[in-house]
Amino acid sequence: MKQSRWQVTLAVTLVVIAIVLYYLQIAIFHSERDTFFYLIQDLAFVPVQVLLVTIFVDRFLRIRERMALLKKLNMVIGAFFSEVGTNLLKHFVAFDTDAGALGGKLIVTGTWTEQQFDKAIRDLKTHQVRMDCNRGDLAALKELLTTRRAFLLGLLENQNLLEHETFTELLWAVFHLMEELESRRDVRALARPDCEHIAGDIKRAYVILMIEWLSYMRHLEKEYPYLFSLAVRTNPFDPNASVEVT
Repeated sequence: MKQSRWQVTLAVTLVVIAIVLYYLQIAIFHSERDTFFYLIQDLAFVPVQVLLVTIFVDRFLRIRERMALLKKLNMVIGAFFSEVGTNLLKHFVAFDTDAGALGGKLIVTGTWTEQQFDKAIRDLKTHQVRMDCNRGDLAALKELLTTRRAFLLGLLENQNLLEHETFTELLWAVFHLMEELESRRDVRALARPDCEHIAGDIKRAYVILMIEWLSYMRHLEKEYPYLFSLAVRTNPFDPNASVEVT
């Protein structure tokens, strides 16, 4: 209400100032015809001004708002990878029957170009991932997801994530996997059909997570070289990765 009153007061003040200035112009120059001529000419240009403001200024503001939102989203995604994403990838890689061949294409370095990131993402989307739930440690995966439940729930409550459909899809895939694992008393003694079902749930989350990880790495390389350096040294696809700088 206070903001509305302030706007009304400002509008009335500006109109009064305009009237006073037009009155002074007539009083000083004694030319009502010219004054009204230029007044109507100015009014005729108002629709064009509105058009320019609506199309260009509004679009510019929307672009800035979008950039600010993306920056916030990348901060949230960064928190996800720091808390659970990178460790989750390490666990998923252990279930991948072709992790060696796939990992060789994902050894990201500081010399990667936009084209290399684009190609890697395209390759991931067409790669046929095969998972075997007996290769990795399902119990450790279950513990990781269970201990991060509160953090993941907090991410789902973030309204900004609604703007990022792929990341939201990733969270739902991870939550589904977590619920499947939590529903089983002993994940070390699964029947073969049940094991294949869990492998399918892991695969769903794994594929989306890899693509999001690559997109996040590209963002870090551009905006935060020091964080990118750490991410490269903890690359879950690089068996020789070492956090220590040598």
